[in-house]
Amino acid sequence: MAFLQQIRSPRLSLIQTVVSLLLGTLALTSPYWCVGKQKVPKPLCSPVKHSNCIPVPGVSNSSSIQFSWETGDDRFVFPSFHTGLFLICEENIYIDEWEEKCRDFYSLTPESETAMMWLSLSLELLYVGLLAVSCVLLLLQLAIHAWRPSTQRWGQLLNAFAAVFTVLGGLLGMVGHMMYMQVFQTIASMGPEDFKPHSFGYSWAFYVAWLAFTVCMSAGVSTLNNYTKKVLMVGPRLGSSLNPWNLNLKAPPPQADSFPSPPSPHLTPYCVPLPSHQTPLNGLQEDQVPQFRSENDYSPL
Repeated sequence: MAFLQQIRSPRLSLIQTVVSLLLGTLALTSPYWCVGKQKVPKPLCSPVKHSNCIPVPGVSNSSSIQFSWETGDDRFVFPSFHTGLFLICEENIYIDEWEEKCRDFYSLTPESETAMMWLSLSLELLYVGLLAVSCVLLLLQLAIHAWRPSTQRWGQLLNAFAAVFTVLGGLLGMVGHMMYMQVFQTIASMGPEDFKPHSFGYSWAFYVAWLAFTVCMSAGVSTLNNYTKKVLMVGPRLGSSLNPWNLNLKAPPPQADSFPSPPSPHLTPYCVPLPSHQTPLNGLQEDQVPQFRSENDYSPL
């Protein structure tokens, strides 16, 4: 039971939500969602490029220029690249020293996939924003629990909203991840001529994004479980008359004078004696109330 209470505690839900927010932000800003290599023809030699290039007369020492009949993959170089949600960086093949040149990811997106690309980015930003709102709500709940214990009802209401925002943010993030991968695969097959991946795979930021989604859903379930245990199963007002489970199983016995006494066996059903504790009709005195006689008092003619 102590372990279950620790799982359902708001503090643990806050820690999970903060971890998910940090991991999601790290993956969102990282340019290492996918890595791979391109297949590019060798560039011409230049004063800054002397290896893996096609020799050009007059550029370098003419005595060292060697023309070769290269075929197959010998005519190509395989520079590496990595891409994220916002940037794509490629190895610069025009200099001998290792260097990268980066450009915007949306500049490579085909026109048919532009809407999906912007939608995926919007979902990713909304995912991080909802997680941030959930963190703020859980912090407010812990503050209310520490400083105003008498207002626990508002704290549980904040807990419910935090659970909804966390789960909703995780689902939006999952959809955004899948849409981004669809856009990238379209770019790899239908992108511009200067970007033709020869091979590619997922990098560490991709796995961090899905780890953040897993922690996010765990935090949402933990927060919702805490709200269910505190409000729906137990209830904040157990002794309230509005509580449907507040049943009074021991009803008080009926009072003896709460029901009129049954008629005497010698009276007709229409003649019911007036109870002694009630006031006579129309303010008449007791000797002025008409007396009823039974059927045996009447003598036959």
